[in-house]
Amino acid sequence: MTGGYGRGVPDAIFAEQRLARIYDAFDGPRDDLDAYVAIAGELGAGRVLDVGCGTGCLAILLAATGRTVVGVDPAAASLEVAKAKDGSAAVTWIHGDAAAIPAVGADCALMTGNVAQVFLTDADWAQAVAAIGAALRPRGYLVFETRRPERRAWEQWAADTGPVTLDVPGCGRVEQRREVTAVHLPLVSFRYTYTFLAGRSDRGAAGGAVITSDSTLRFRGRDELESSLAAQGFRVLDVRDAPDRPGREFVFIAERTT
Repeated sequence: MTGGYGRGVPDAIFAEQRLARIYDAFDGPRDDLDAYVAIAGELGAGRVLDVGCGTGCLAILLAATGRTVVGVDPAAASLEVAKAKDGSAAVTWIHGDAAAIPAVGADCALMTGNVAQVFLTDADWAQAVAAIGAALRPRGYLVFETRRPERRAWEQWAADTGPVTLDVPGCGRVEQRREVTAVHLPLVSFRYTYTFLAGRSDRGAAGGAVITSDSTLRFRGRDELESSLAAQGFRVLDVRDAPDRPGREFVFIAERTT
């Protein structure tokens, strides 16, 4: 899961250097990203804005297709990881929150993972959508995914409490645990706890170090999202199933009408 974009101070999982370095390893293969590259092609988007780009997986993938790509994220540690990857020089990276989104005249703006759900208040969400609209060309597109509230994903998270241990290059063996800490719908909070099990690594993470990261997501229904988009000058063109989580997520495709 990803999140932490819209609240000014990003979650530790993105902002803490040791956690940013292991994020991709625990996030696993991003099989969902090809679908977004395909949507960018479907929409004829040559200039793409990746909002909440994190460690840059999608931005770099898009840039490799010859598109002009701008990635924006408030977590400097995540951007450092992104900039160290092959192909990163083809992307323009911007450190900042939703208010820092530049007016680049993008054909399409994308929000993948849980980025759209980290805007917890109506005002934060409206501000983000308005900022994205200002960054798009006239009739530009906003594409994002969001978990369907009726599928109650937090119940699966609460039941799946077993640790996951990986041997991360440069960090050694790291254990991840997740727990749901609060459910006050439409808000759900959870905590990741990471234990660095190996001795001191070449990246400076001492064995036995324990770092926690707390996150909160807002679960908005389809009607609420459509109304909020319309209020900011967007027209919903399509609502699709997420290819990697069929039946559990919506993928919104909206067009800027103002």
